[in-house]
Amino acid sequence: MTNFWPQSTYQTLALGSDHQLLVTDDFLRSYLFRPELNLVAESCDAERSLHQRLLENPRLQVPQEDIAAMADEDIQENYRIWLRYREKLLAASSLESFYMSLFRGDGVDVPPLFVSGLAQIFVRHILGEDCHPLDARMGELFFRTQKITVLEDGIVMGADDELVTRNAQAGETGNIMDLLKGKTLSMRSIDLDVLHEENADLYWDKNEDHDFAVQLNFGQPPITHFCRVLEKWIEHFLGVQVRITPMQQITDPKWSWHVGLDASATEILNKLYNKEPIDTEELQKVICLFRLDFIDETAVAHALVGKPVYMAIAMNDEKQLKLKPQNLLFNLPLAKAS
Repeated sequence: MTNFWPQSTYQTLALGSDHQLLVTDDFLRSYLFRPELNLVAESCDAERSLHQRLLENPRLQVPQEDIAAMADEDIQENYRIWLRYREKLLAASSLESFYMSLFRGDGVDVPPLFVSGLAQIFVRHILGEDCHPLDARMGELFFRTQKITVLEDGIVMGADDELVTRNAQAGETGNIMDLLKGKTLSMRSIDLDVLHEENADLYWDKNEDHDFAVQLNFGQPPITHFCRVLEKWIEHFLGVQVRITPMQQITDPKWSWHVGLDASATEILNKLYNKEPIDTEELQKVICLFRLDFIDETAVAHALVGKPVYMAIAMNDEKQLKLKPQNLLFNLPLAKAS
């Protein structure tokens, strides 16, 4: 039993009879300790008073004059954003229902940090207490941007973008930075910084450090574990069982449906599907292709029964992989509920 990602606040949530997550007072309180809302030395009396009252009752109705009384206008706006967010959270039947609602309508009106935090909670939930450490590491792709580096020998590596950026700004070097500068996996000095099957249990001791790189080439174990997380994500939200398999190329003359798992992959797959010109440089952004098959074909739109869904992940122009896990919840060819 492994309790990983404790700072995700997953443990503050309640579990409904349908295995959906329910908002609790402790979950709401956790936002009051985030940097956006937590007290600092400069906090005025009005801010301190409201903060304390919300800690005592995180569902407290807050009049606008209490917010306007705060000295810092930025803090005022932070509270307005959080209170709108809280209102929608409390109106939803579950956290999953709230998350799905974010992507319906005219656009997401919730701070990206809150959205990625919810994705982390859901991945933590669906992986459970007995997951494989590589499932957890690949689950990080759902809520943390990855910096992609292609080494001279064709090895594709992913490392946490925030960590890489922070180290670069500090002028530091370390094993991951050395790796991203072009060293190969054969160098023993970096073995412990690259997570693979043989050393995977090292992840648990550093599960919130985000400092393990992974190899993302076709045929490598991390990609297989990524497929398992994708399958669990779909089943949890949609109640649909699928099988996802890595691929090296799409040769299907009857290609009927595809889903990009990030913005770059979506653009590239659209061009390929529509037989539009695409140059080699753009194609080289593709990290891996996947085939999704529905185990229960009654869940599929009639016209797509028996046909696979092709998917891809790709880096953007900044060599980042920014996964959009919501694409799997809204872009699959599911049969309409009767």
